[in-house]
Amino acid sequence: MTETVTPTPGTVTDVERWARMGLACASEPADRALTRLVTDEGAVAVWQSLSGARRDTVWGRRAAGVRLSRVQRATDQCGARFIVPGDPEWADQLGDLAEAELTISEKTMGGAPLGLWLLGPGHLKLWAADSVAVVGSRAATSYGETVAADLCAELAGRGRTVVSGGAYGIDAYAHRGAMAGGGQTICVLANGVDVGYPRGNNRLFDALRSEQLICSELPPGDHPTRTRFLGRNRVIAALAAGTVMVEAGMRSGARNTLSWGEELSRRLMAVPGPITSALSANPHKVIRDRTGELVTTAAEVCELVAPMGQDLLPLQRGRSRVLDGLDEVQRSVFEAVPGRGGLSAGELSARCGLDLMSVLDALAELEDTGLVRRTDRGGWKLEPGSVG
Repeated sequence: MTETVTPTPGTVTDVERWARMGLACASEPADRALTRLVTDEGAVAVWQSLSGARRDTVWGRRAAGVRLSRVQRATDQCGARFIVPGDPEWADQLGDLAEAELTISEKTMGGAPLGLWLLGPGHLKLWAADSVAVVGSRAATSYGETVAADLCAELAGRGRTVVSGGAYGIDAYAHRGAMAGGGQTICVLANGVDVGYPRGNNRLFDALRSEQLICSELPPGDHPTRTRFLGRNRVIAALAAGTVMVEAGMRSGARNTLSWGEELSRRLMAVPGPITSALSANPHKVIRDRTGELVTTAAEVCELVAPMGQDLLPLQRGRSRVLDGLDEVQRSVFEAVPGRGGLSAGELSARCGLDLMSVLDALAELEDTGLVRRTDRGGWKLEPGSVG
């Protein structure tokens, strides 16, 4: 029998919340079949059916062991909160996952989260409104770690929230960079919000819980599995306006996050790396296949994820030179003046095909700007250093 909890009179939302919490405990993240049922029948009806018509399903057997009062107690004890669609803190862009799906190892995954456990002072809806996901290899090089930290510090300085997954390597440096930049970061886990995985990042998780925001589809105490990581990646992709890949081998899980982003029509970006590094292979493939855009700075990232016409970068030009200010006649005369010896104004006129007065006027302007000078014999030659 599934556990039922009597809500406070008039609070229908509480019934929905308990049903979604129960379904989240009785299923795995990104369970496409279950999310379809919830869309068609509603969370309350589906939860109740797990002790009736669907009690012999995988969900029904798991639901029989769920004690919602214990789950809520564990949630309260670790200081977390459980939110569902319709709550003030729910990020509406997660709804984009409702029709999104990917087939991974012959298994179809997708659907919007049934609910999320949150831990930390951050506000999911507000923080995710202007967010960018940064993902990459766990076995990052010093190059990748530096790039991730610097990029995320700059993004934080520009008011963007950084979303990542709390793993070793790029994820960890993305979170640290955002915090070092005085900004906000959201960590999406493939386990309970109170579970430190990987353990080597426990100090980071402590900082995230006390200063930032951790979220998960899994109840407190649950541990990660391979499929839970794949399901988690879709939440990272959905929360952010775009995803940046920094270092990733060809079989990196970071590519799965970009696949979810592509399914959701989010902006995809990749930072190039040394061509001698195996960890550059995936970002370079993303760029080469034109799946995503090449980015090297936070300003370039912000330009791509901003609404059209906002955060535009100035047109990049090389260092200005004196020659840039020459008109067509002056440039023609300048290019005819020799570097050695000298030519008279008449000879330059013949070489350029211009009348003598135009050549003389141009020579006067070029002399004033320090590009040419008269020779002892009355001719004209280039000033040393005027070319290049």
